[in-house]
Amino acid sequence: MSDSSRLRIVVLRVLVLSILLTLLGRLAYLQVAEGPRFQKSAADNRVREVITTAARGQILDDRGLPLVRNRTALVVSVTRSIVRSQKKHGALELARLAKVIGVPAAQIALLITPCGEKLKNGTKANKKTGCWNGSPYQPVPVKTYASDKPAEVKRVLAIEEHAEDFPGVRAQYEAVREYPGGSLAAHVLGYLGPLTPEEALKPEYKALAPDTEVGRAGVEAVYDERLRGRDGVQRLQVDKDSAVTGTLSSTPARSGDNLVLSIDSAVQRVAEKALADGINRARTQFDKGRGKNFTADKGAAIVVEASTGRVVAMASYPAYDPTAFVGGISVQAYKALTTAPAQPLISNAVQGLYAPGSTFKIVSTASAVAAGYPLSARVYPCPPQFKIGTSIKRNFEGESYGTLDFRETLIRSCDTVYYRLAVDQWSRDGATQNLKTAKEVFARQARQWGFGKQTGIDLPDERSGIITDRTSTYANWVKNKGEYCKGARTRTKGTFRQLFDQEKCTDGYRYNAGDAANFIIGQGDVLVTPLQLTMAFAAVVNGGTLYKPQLAKGFLSADGRTESVLRPVKAAQVPATQAVLDYIKSALAGVVSPPGTAQGAFQGFPLSALPIGGKTGTADVDGVAPTSWFASFAPVDNSRFVTVVMVPEGGTGGTTAAPIVRKIWDGIYGLEGAKAQLAGGVLPTALPVVRADGTIAPPGTKVPRLPRLVPATASPSSGTSALGPFSGLPWAIEPRRTRGSS
Repeated sequence: MSDSSRLRIVVLRVLVLSILLTLLGRLAYLQVAEGPRFQKSAADNRVREVITTAARGQILDDRGLPLVRNRTALVVSVTRSIVRSQKKHGALELARLAKVIGVPAAQIALLITPCGEKLKNGTKANKKTGCWNGSPYQPVPVKTYASDKPAEVKRVLAIEEHAEDFPGVRAQYEAVREYPGGSLAAHVLGYLGPLTPEEALKPEYKALAPDTEVGRAGVEAVYDERLRGRDGVQRLQVDKDSAVTGTLSSTPARSGDNLVLSIDSAVQRVAEKALADGINRARTQFDKGRGKNFTADKGAAIVVEASTGRVVAMASYPAYDPTAFVGGISVQAYKALTTAPAQPLISNAVQGLYAPGSTFKIVSTASAVAAGYPLSARVYPCPPQFKIGTSIKRNFEGESYGTLDFRETLIRSCDTVYYRLAVDQWSRDGATQNLKTAKEVFARQARQWGFGKQTGIDLPDERSGIITDRTSTYANWVKNKGEYCKGARTRTKGTFRQLFDQEKCTDGYRYNAGDAANFIIGQGDVLVTPLQLTMAFAAVVNGGTLYKPQLAKGFLSADGRTESVLRPVKAAQVPATQAVLDYIKSALAGVVSPPGTAQGAFQGFPLSALPIGGKTGTADVDGVAPTSWFASFAPVDNSRFVTVVMVPEGGTGGTTAAPIVRKIWDGIYGLEGAKAQLAGGVLPTALPVVRADGTIAPPGTKVPRLPRLVPATASPSSGTSALGPFSGLPWAIEPRRTRGSS
């Protein structure tokens, strides 16, 4: 044998030996080092988890009437990962399904496509075209049947009978949300939506199943965790053929708590109807300033309990029907909601920002007193106009009322009195100089009355509003100077917007006398939410307490054995003495009678039966009709409720908002032929109760006390429940103890 042959044999032997040693080493690593991990994985492969979805808690009004409840509905769902694994990405299966459920195959394909994924046309799937926000590996609801028509149900259930023709498709009854009142209190209640893959990674959602729906708006979002309860999990041991061989553990589902709101559904209906009717009426009124009818395409109405801050009604127009989101909203319906000019998904009560007009004068009056101006003396001239620099500011329709005190000023809503006060205080603070010694009395007090910051209501996405002073004016100019100067150059010369940008570009850092004059009457840069104004008026009549507005009144467990009441929360005390508050309240009581600005709206109203106080507001907005406001309280001497109505582009406060408020008072107290929704104006103080059968009874209903439930503990020796007769139950009834037992 030649030397080269021997060398080749040696090399071959080395290679074979190396391969054997590598294989043996890898085998040893897998068997020894990684053995426990693979053993655990093998064991896990023999364990299956069965999830029992917890029943979501109901949302009830203060009398126990359901605003949101659960019902069973037939739901058709598609698991995209399974469908896409079929030939031609499941095109045949989707076409077959489309014929059964009456939804085009292309639309089904969009509905199960993850949002953000690139489509064939190069665009990305989004909510407008239709897409799925949840995990691509979970079933996606593509059709929910609200009714149980026999023929329709039979056709759909055939999907389950012919599962081989519909891989990845299931049709079964599931619990879905139901809104008995339709759009009633929609902005308060909110709606549900599936978890997104990103949300599923968050700690607060890690224990949830991938297809869980969570609150997306309203109290459904704020109290989502308590409403959804806890899903049950049963861990089953299975063999290689997936046959169940035993139960390893079982955690029962715990139903979510029922949420009781302070909303009274009867008062809510009154407020919504009065608001809608008033807005429709405003659209028939002619706007002389613009030469056409008022637009009046949105509005808000709020009723709160003055002594607690609890919200009795909160209406926003236009509303939407949360039912549209059950089982997934259609592309057309979602597009209609998001593109409508009046933006029905926005709550005008807490998310809309508007100039409050003369309703803001309650704060300006209290601030003027704090600044040292006398309260009751008739020392305030009310001429028809007031000159500030080169500009002239006028009273509404140029009224002139001689010399007034603050009470008469509030009743007649004289602007020129406040203009003079504003300019005087502005001069004291250093005029246009940004001095550290400036007291900024009006702006500082406005913030102490709750403006310029969130009220803290238990709703998401509340707006803070805007309160301006020298410091904020300068900061805003620094931030937006570039845009102002660009607008001054590029906008059409001589237009209002071009002149505005030009002034802001060169002089926007100054807090001018005109800014102070606009501020004191609730215009200019002052923006508030209707809820902020409501809480400020509540503080006037309740002795100065600024409450945190609350929608949640308490919680009831599904079985009724536990309840928790949420107490009123004091947010602050307004900076005004009781004497000042009483003076303002007395003045506002004269607004609804001659010569008050709301005398026309309340002509013929039975003020002897229900004395009402209030303040009109007419906020001018450039280019459109004024925003109409009316804020009121009743009864005057012992005010229980505060009601505020706001209608943008609705005209004066006395002609649009005030008549709406009148209708709300009629409905609450049963005046002028209306049915009383709150007898004597009294709200229930206790929570509703849960009967033994699980139904809800009104507050104060006497029901048998239910036995308390305790966990059923297992006996170590027998493997059965220590309570014997209740073996196998996750919960057991606590045995009654006899007298003398430990």
